[in-house]
Amino acid sequence: MENHRATTILPCNDLAASLAFYERLGFRLTSDHGDYKILEDGKGWHLHLNKAVLGWLVPGHNPFGIYLYTDDVDGVAAGVRELILEPEGPSLKPWGCYEFALSDPDGTLVRIGRIAG
Repeated sequence: MENHRATTILPCNDLAASLAFYERLGFRLTSDHGDYKILEDGKGWHLHLNKAVLGWLVPGHNPFGIYLYTDDVDGVAAGVRELILEPEGPSLKPWGCYEFALSDPDGTLVRIGRIAG
């Protein structure tokens, strides 16, 4: 039986750029259906990338976001250090998570962290 889980489906204007970005975070392509790609990291992260319908993603106005939980926040951050939005890198946030944020090629907010404690 499959574990109970949720999977994000992200629209992308440039699937190749998005695939390369998410591979840097630790994902790997597990199923390719042309304009629809399925990625996993082998540890529990799952993500579907979908070619955006014209007009869905307006540069500078992307409403989408994804939160990826991991115990190895610093390890993931090390692989994308130059892309991290906060100059201090991963840090403890007021909402109780140790995390960092970055944007994917289409401006989707990507937060990577863990519950502190």
